[in-house]
Amino acid sequence: MDNVIKHIACIFDLDGVLVDTAVYHYQAWKQLANTLGFDFTHAQNEQLKGVNRMRSLDMILSWGGIEKTAEEKEELANLKNSWYVAMISKMTTDEVLPGSLKLLQDLKVAGAKIALGSASKNSALILERTELAHFFDAIVDGNAVSTSKPDPEVFLKAAELLGAKNTTCVVFEDALAGVQAAIAGEMKVVGVGEAENLPGANVWVKNLSEINVAEISALIN
Repeated sequence: MDNVIKHIACIFDLDGVLVDTAVYHYQAWKQLANTLGFDFTHAQNEQLKGVNRMRSLDMILSWGGIEKTAEEKEELANLKNSWYVAMISKMTTDEVLPGSLKLLQDLKVAGAKIALGSASKNSALILERTELAHFFDAIVDGNAVSTSKPDPEVFLKAAELLGAKNTTCVVFEDALAGVQAAIAGEMKVVGVGEAENLPGANVWVKNLSEINVAEISALIN
């Protein structure tokens, strides 16, 4: 099996798969909405999963019935990000989600190629704070791509950096847009969350403690 896994590339989303930063995104977006005079709900926050910062801002402003110029939007996005960065700067290894560390360790020992494929522009800080950075052979985040999921750009770029064929890649995703991006890139998908929220995934797990190297290998072979 070790020989098989060496030919497989594993591409992980970050938020909601390896670590839980969704709570900080929610708090920062809610703070922004409140300063603009309206509220922001958990249900609305769910719709922002896997969506990049500027598109998220557009959605929030539309919910609040507010129009802003491109320059004003840039200022608001930067303000939200400054609040978010202040929050994640205090993250610790305790915020790594169940099973994430062990799976990364097992994949590394087995010789699998590992990449990050995330919309986050703060992935380097999060990986540093949670001490996960050393597991990754390649990191593709919001700073390296021009289109957001469900466009497959982030995963295609990760596969390219790993020197892997799309068909030998397994993507780990908790957002529908991410699952759609992986499918568009002709990759297998492990959906992290409820099956009804992630149609199209090949398998579903509640967290990464529910899947192992052998099961990942079986998705490709």
